[in-house]
Amino acid sequence: MRIVLCATGSVAAVETVKLARELKRQGFKVKCFMSDGACDIINPYALEFATGEKVITKLTGDIEHVKYAREDLILVAPATANVISKFAYKIADNPINTLLVTAYGYDTPIIMVPSMHESMYRAVEENINKLKGEGILFVEPRQEENKAKFPSIQDIVLKVERNTSKRDLAGKKVLVSAGATYEDIDPIRGITNRSSGKMGVEIAKEAFRRGADVTLICGRVEIGLPSIFRVVKVKSALEMQLEVEGLVLDQDVFLSAAAVSDFTLEKETHKVSSHEDITLQLRPAPKIINRVKAINPEIFLVAFKADYNVSNEEIVESARQRMDESRADLVVANDVAVPGAGFGSDENQVLLIDEHVRKVPLTSKEEIAGKIIDKVVQRL
Repeated sequence: MRIVLCATGSVAAVETVKLARELKRQGFKVKCFMSDGACDIINPYALEFATGEKVITKLTGDIEHVKYAREDLILVAPATANVISKFAYKIADNPINTLLVTAYGYDTPIIMVPSMHESMYRAVEENINKLKGEGILFVEPRQEENKAKFPSIQDIVLKVERNTSKRDLAGKKVLVSAGATYEDIDPIRGITNRSSGKMGVEIAKEAFRRGADVTLICGRVEIGLPSIFRVVKVKSALEMQLEVEGLVLDQDVFLSAAAVSDFTLEKETHKVSSHEDITLQLRPAPKIINRVKAINPEIFLVAFKADYNVSNEEIVESARQRMDESRADLVVANDVAVPGAGFGSDENQVLLIDEHVRKVPLTSKEEIAGKIIDKVVQRL
């Protein structure tokens, strides 16, 4: 995939080098255009180094605005009030706006990442809405310190990936749960598990890339969460149960990757003394996944089953039991005792189990998420 990355004269242009590098890491070929204002903030050599290609700062007889207007996507990051407003009225008086007007005529996808003072952002809101009405895409800025700040690079890259993918989940609503729940013992202590939430978050990101309308319900997680799709934060197993039950009726797919506590208990209203023995009265927590098909029989349900230090045959048997209990359509099972895999790791080794059993050897959780979503798409 080839994209054109345009940097304009916002101080956020200092982030464009990191953005270009991340796009390259994700496999994109990147060509950069820079405005005069952007060149005042960063040197074009920085983006040439990041992309491995010469940077365009002016138009020549090579008619660069035509040559690069039909790439897979045009990304303007950061986008200033000036470039947004001129593009809204198709004014082509500089290399970047000339490229945008030409690309618009070719129906090339265009994504803009506004970054400016909040008062300027409010002033150009009408122009932004005009462009949205014309099909131009935006990554919303972070509203902090009276500024419309450059969003996370993760969010920008996800938006680019979504709009250059095969979008085989377009039109589907996908619900994902992730992370660990936490059950209070007293106001300052509780019981939880070692789940980092990485697998569930990677699945939500992959579904978003594929064009789905994604909602992520997450408990305690150890990684940053995207803000480009809906995230619902919960704490306890009961809170997660209520959120899942309130959302699944309107979903096409539910991937239950959260590590929900198997036990809950009555919370003490005061801090339990650390100088005496205590007995915790644990009771089974509700099995959320067993309620899903009762609420929405048509939903495609993906269950997750973690075992510890068992054989593959035992994992498959345990997964089939989970499938029967919950009426899941697919079970993702793994042994968290495998070195380098499981809770907290960036890698995992899993079995994908439906009427068949497919082993996915030790690999990144991002790659496993892709294989899980491939299976969902195939089955749908």
